[in-house]
Amino acid sequence: MRNTGKMNTSARRWCLLALFGIAAAAMVGRVVYLQILNKDFLIDQGEARSMRTVTIPAHRGMITDRNNEPLAVSTPVASVWALPKQLLQATPAQLESLAGLLETPAERLRMRLTVRQDKEFVYLKRHIQPQLARRVRALNIAGVNIRVEYKRYYPTAEVTAHLIGFTDIDDHGQEGLELALDEQLRGAPGQKRVLRDRYGSVVRNIENIRQPAPGATIALSIDKRLQYLAYRELEGAVMSNRAKGAMLVLLDVRSGEVLALVVQPSFNPNNRAMLSGASRRNRVLTDVFEPGSTIKPFTIAAALLSGEYHPQTMLDTTPGSVRVGGYTISDLNDYGRLSISDVIKKSSNVGATMVAMSLGAAPLWQVHDEVGFGKLTGSGYPGEVSGILKAPDNWSRTELATMSYGYGLSVTALQLAQAYATVAAEGLLYPVSFLRADALPAARRALPQVIAFEINKMMRTVIGPGGSGRRAAVDGYHVAGKTGTVHKASSSGYSEANYYALFAGFAPATDPALALVVVVDDPQAGRHFGGQVAAPVFAAVMRGALRMMNIPPDNPVGIKQRIMPPNNMGAGA
Repeated sequence: MRNTGKMNTSARRWCLLALFGIAAAAMVGRVVYLQILNKDFLIDQGEARSMRTVTIPAHRGMITDRNNEPLAVSTPVASVWALPKQLLQATPAQLESLAGLLETPAERLRMRLTVRQDKEFVYLKRHIQPQLARRVRALNIAGVNIRVEYKRYYPTAEVTAHLIGFTDIDDHGQEGLELALDEQLRGAPGQKRVLRDRYGSVVRNIENIRQPAPGATIALSIDKRLQYLAYRELEGAVMSNRAKGAMLVLLDVRSGEVLALVVQPSFNPNNRAMLSGASRRNRVLTDVFEPGSTIKPFTIAAALLSGEYHPQTMLDTTPGSVRVGGYTISDLNDYGRLSISDVIKKSSNVGATMVAMSLGAAPLWQVHDEVGFGKLTGSGYPGEVSGILKAPDNWSRTELATMSYGYGLSVTALQLAQAYATVAAEGLLYPVSFLRADALPAARRALPQVIAFEINKMMRTVIGPGGSGRRAAVDGYHVAGKTGTVHKASSSGYSEANYYALFAGFAPATDPALALVVVVDDPQAGRHFGGQVAAPVFAAVMRGALRMMNIPPDNPVGIKQRIMPPNNMGAGA
């Protein structure tokens, strides 16, 4: 019995040792298999689970003025992001410290992480200052990471806000030229392959798949010096006239380039915390208004084109009013007998009405259509509207009369500036451009040269003695222009207390270079006429612009220059 028991014990011992030996041999074999024979496969599988392809943000292109002065630039900034599940394992003290740096309550931070703990990427705070990023990194909290991004900055702030627009937090264009030019400015992001640890942190850059391609730098037609000048003068006019707002646009007559565009009140695109939709609207292109007496030069152009009228054709406007369709149309005074030229100089509603009633609707509509009313200007600006110009076969007699002095159609300030630039360019209409033109664009003949020249001469009298726009005069230069005072429409009709005050014109009149439109919305300081409110702004901006652009005077003090028509005046269209 004893020998049998010893044999059983010995057998069990050897069986157990054999099992341990077999297990050890299997483990050694498995190690050899994993570490030597199947090493490459395991590495590939491990890297597949820890290797990631990440995006490298592209630098958004810079926007400059025509002289390469920066108007919008993108600068590198840091953003804090986290792996929620891992960060929730941090100590309460660590979460308190992080929340303090991010200026958020610790409990709110914890709640935010809790509801997103199944995510692998959550932003905690974006676009922070470099020193704050260094302090966050110094906390050395597992699951918290810093990412480099780009933030848009606008050096000219309010001065160019409505024109340039702005981007969102991801540096994508949202308004204005930032939106219109977004595709060119955005560039193409790059990609790289990185190795992450089990916490999601990058431990090694493996390879660059594609380098980021920065966006293009785009030069605008805007001159920053003229923009500052226009902004200052328009802001002053709004304040001194207690106006609701104002807008201004300055064009290069010879190319259609926009040299300055201002809307008041403005906003700061670098700080949009309290920004509303209405305040960021570029009213020069999106808001329409009835142009009032600034349309009269085009009514007279239609008269000259008909061949029935000449610059010295006389009209009897006595007694200073006329009845049309049950309505009485009046002038400020009884001007008696007026020449066609004096209809513009005195801004006679009666004279304009008499001309329109004799011509009919089609000739007026033809001129308005040719100079761009009721059409887009070709600027490509997002949100631009075309205004309203009804087809002539729908005009009643009353509408025909009111169309002659600027009621019954609606225009934008940019359309009005383009139309006046067309007269200044001897009848050539250039498409409006916000980009710097390296070559003269193609123009379309909108008015015969002789007609444009005659209207130019007539509008010079508006600034002279007895004209309604004397305050638009610029020393040393001939100026051509027209005042406008428009009753604002309301739900109950036209208001007797609310107006648009306008002045539109160009200089130097004998060799036009710049066209300028000024619109002041609802002045409430006791003056509301265009010649009182808008004309002084026109004079100040035009004076500064002519000086800054080194445009020589065409009317030296004490020297009267004879007005001569162009050599090919009789060339017609």
